[in-house]
Amino acid sequence: MSAGALFSLDGLTAVVTGGTGTIGLALAHGLADAGATVAVLGRDPGKLAHAVARLAEAGHEAIALRADVTNAPPVEAACAELLERTGRVDVLVNCAGGNVGAATLPDDASPFEIGEDAYREVLELNLIGTILPSRVFGSAMAAGGSIVNVSSMAADRALTRVGAYGLAKAAVDGLTRSLAVELARRGTGIRVNAIAPGFVLGDQNRRLLLQEDGSPTERAATILARTPLGRFGEADELVSTVVWLAAPGSRFVTGIVVPVDGGFSAFAGV
Repeated sequence: MSAGALFSLDGLTAVVTGGTGTIGLALAHGLADAGATVAVLGRDPGKLAHAVARLAEAGHEAIALRADVTNAPPVEAACAELLERTGRVDVLVNCAGGNVGAATLPDDASPFEIGEDAYREVLELNLIGTILPSRVFGSAMAAGGSIVNVSSMAADRALTRVGAYGLAKAAVDGLTRSLAVELARRGTGIRVNAIAPGFVLGDQNRRLLLQEDGSPTERAATILARTPLGRFGEADELVSTVVWLAAPGSRFVTGIVVPVDGGFSAFAGV
């Protein structure tokens, strides 16, 4: 197989949940650039229209699917719509997720002050929001398909203030390995992997990491000091790893979580 074919998604259909966010939209662009027909799934019709328009500006015709990833019937309806329009599902990127304000611990508070409802909300968004699309789109996926979950550095090591988010992403890592093993053992040909981004500036974390003048916050300065490459990542720097995991070049790869983190996970801080 030629080098180009190893990373080609020509003729395949890819779904990106959370595709209206900074990272999700970058991944949608990357999958489309690799040749896939891309469906962007999200809750907000205005943001969906914006995402599809951005893809169109780049020369890609994208499909907008409106659904809340924590609610099965809309996800099932979105899958049915996609199958009606394209006849297939080959790649699923579970990018929907994030933290919530109620689960972010103030510096001067005890972790015991975070209530169970905040934990439930974060787990629902990140874990159930990965399980449901995987079940629905995975059930319709062609043999040799690929599911790529978006995890986080917070899954592997404790980050201050966002413990609930780290817990939820650790569960996503466990789900990745479990689904990979079970689907492989049953001969489906469907592979399941994940990426673990380091600190990538996006819609959700910008206020935590940057001052109004664009300079790093105290938290951001700590992060950068522990990132060997010495900078934040860009959303498009996640694209090549996701395309590799979705494409034929990784056809013997399943059940792994790939750090894309500027060396953060390799560094002891000294």
